[in-house]
Amino acid sequence: MSRRIEATPDLVKQFSQACDRSASIRQRDLEWESGAVRKSRSAPEPKGARNQTMQTKTEPRTRTNILRRKNQNQPRRYVGVDLHRDSFLVCVREQGEGRCQRWSLDQAQEFAGTLGPQDELAVEATGNTRWFSQQVAGRVRRVVVVNPHQFRVISASVKKTDRRDAALLAEYLEKDLLPEVRQKSAAESELAQMAQARDQLVKMRTMLKNQLHGLFSSYGVALPKKALASRRQRTALQQRPLSSLADVQRRVLLGQIEALDASITELERVLTEAARSLPGYEHLVSVKGIGSLGATILLSAIGRIEDFSEPGKLAAYFGLVPRVEQSNQTEHHGRITRRGNKLARTTLVQCALIAKRYSPFLRRFYERIQRRRGTGKAIVATARKLLTIVYYTLKNHWTFTNFPQLEVAS
Repeated sequence: MSRRIEATPDLVKQFSQACDRSASIRQRDLEWESGAVRKSRSAPEPKGARNQTMQTKTEPRTRTNILRRKNQNQPRRYVGVDLHRDSFLVCVREQGEGRCQRWSLDQAQEFAGTLGPQDELAVEATGNTRWFSQQVAGRVRRVVVVNPHQFRVISASVKKTDRRDAALLAEYLEKDLLPEVRQKSAAESELAQMAQARDQLVKMRTMLKNQLHGLFSSYGVALPKKALASRRQRTALQQRPLSSLADVQRRVLLGQIEALDASITELERVLTEAARSLPGYEHLVSVKGIGSLGATILLSAIGRIEDFSEPGKLAAYFGLVPRVEQSNQTEHHGRITRRGNKLARTTLVQCALIAKRYSPFLRRFYERIQRRRGTGKAIVATARKLLTIVYYTLKNHWTFTNFPQLEVAS
């Protein structure tokens, strides 16, 4: 059974809504059970404390009782971490004062033992931030991963040192003023990293093909674009007469292209197989124009669709909203921000160009914008419109049985 989604004015309005506000998704605070906490340095023992300790000796010194007393008396601390590849500098801010200490990366577990369940920790997003967050996540109340592009207090500082960076992270964490990075699951992050690797290999293959075109052009041979598309056509190029040096260059370039083809094919196969287990994959591939590879890239970039309250938030996350400059009574809307995942944004544009061939709704929208604003802006606007359809498809768990007619399975 299938039902058709009527293209009512309300539904078209939902698909056409544009939200120019930037996405501001804050990671939920994580509440953790009390774990093993290393005794931290404290103030001098007050008078009478020793007598009180002697009175409580009759209580069984179980591990649970010891941890309960520590957790009740431990104040909340704010920890700023300046993370590097081989070490990290920690600034612990407690009751308005901070102290710093450098640790090697091999001591991450030892450092995690010094944290308490009421502590909050902030670290900038970098290559090994996910690994570091996993080492300390179970020991603290909250882990904040900071967007370095938005936290300009550090990057634009005229006095930039590790000690100052860690201290600024701890100070702004205490004030709850840090721009957080939206965290995704480990599977989604691995898929996104693999998709980026595949994209780099595709660019390398294109560069080698361009070099082959230039090589043959220097001998007066203008190769058509499809001459390097298949293995059979590339094999035929080996029969063309060239000089001895050019022949070596041709052989090496063709060999590298063959190796890259095999690697790209393997990555695409693994990506597609792994993406089938992601929530929303079957719904997304039912949209005409979004294939298995495109759905994989989009799902790895989007993550949890519940993190976005409206389509405009998702569009801002993809960098498809215009820049806004407003002062007093003057307001100017410029080009799109282009923030977020570039590969996901490029994939969305490519899918939109295919989807408009099948969907009358998208084709009419594209042609209307093209007449008024030109082809470039029409393509970007259609990509955002397709992203709105993707949002509602994942949000409502739609599976299209006939996408051009907006028919979904009931």
